[in-house]
Amino acid sequence: MHDPHHKKTSVIALCGKGGVGKTSISATIVKILSSDPASKVLAIDADPAVGLSTALGITVTKTVDDIRNELIRRVQSGKTTDKAEMLSMLDYEMFSALKEHQNIAFLAIGRPEKEGCYCQVNHILKDLIAGISDNFDYVVIDGEAGIEQVNRRVMEKVTHLILISDASAKGIHVVKTIKDVSDEAIAYEKAGLILNRLRGEAEFEKLVIPPDLNCLGWIPEDDTIRSFDIEGRSILEIKDSPAFAAVKSCLNANFL
Repeated sequence: MHDPHHKKTSVIALCGKGGVGKTSISATIVKILSSDPASKVLAIDADPAVGLSTALGITVTKTVDDIRNELIRRVQSGKTTDKAEMLSMLDYEMFSALKEHQNIAFLAIGRPEKEGCYCQVNHILKDLIAGISDNFDYVVIDGEAGIEQVNRRVMEKVTHLILISDASAKGIHVVKTIKDVSDEAIAYEKAGLILNRLRGEAEFEKLVIPPDLNCLGWIPEDDTIRSFDIEGRSILEIKDSPAFAAVKSCLNANFL
């Protein structure tokens, strides 16, 4: 049940081209925000590859799309139920898909199997996700490539858009495009760019960054993060690292 005294939820979506380290940064942000025991954090994996679960050391047994696809199969086979019964079933299934670890909860969106538009199903599931999110202080969404995927499949309201790129011109071009599309498609409160896996200040100074991207800072190449990624270990286990400190610096009081 939603707490009427609960402060406004910050919904943070991370987007960028594949392979730039969105998932590791998403997991690091979850770790930073959850370090305050009083804060409740919901991590949502909106990437079909479901990599955030590994980065957080969480085993996924059911995804939102598993629930979605089963409901569509029921509708197609004629096993329809009245709306109240369907909502009750979906509510139960959604909470069974939610994994909890201390003050962190995790929800995987998954990969849709069914093609076509099932608008009523999608709207119901998005409303359920939004209802769950209202009970948390922070929602961190590890997005697919662009914000439109988050908007269409996860949530319509994002308060903070974090664009992730490496030092490549292609990566920066992709996040600029995502930002331009987002400016027209959604209403967010703040947006910022984090540059990942840089080799030092000198490399950062060489980059040409469009001024409207609001660069929050850069993350150094980090052997600790790299080894955790290779070994499939949870980033929550990291005590400290250069990348961890840099992400914390990027999430300054002016942004979050």
